[in-house]
Amino acid sequence: MELKEKIIAEIKKIYDPEIPVNIYELGLIYDVKIENNNSVKVKMTLTTPNCPVAESLPKEVKDSIMELPEINDVDLQLVWDPPWDKSMMSEAAKLELNL
Repeated sequence: MELKEKIIAEIKKIYDPEIPVNIYELGLIYDVKIENNNSVKVKMTLTTPNCPVAESLPKEVKDSIMELPEINDVDLQLVWDPPWDKSMMSEAAKLELNL
């Protein structure tokens, strides 16, 4: 399994507290980039800027990626552009939520 796949597998264990779908399928992760020294850059967003987990969710993502032994560092950037909307969800997420 490639390192990027392992990272995504970790991210898929994290769920949005308000929607019963993992944050990867929700489309909240915009970018996962692995640099040469196995430091990971992640761009993510939240469903809304005043999301109750605005503080804890990015930390949870960072901590779960750091649990992979290969990873040296995680640089997580919270972005609001483009703003998240339901069209960013995977087909699986839409099916699960009956959208």
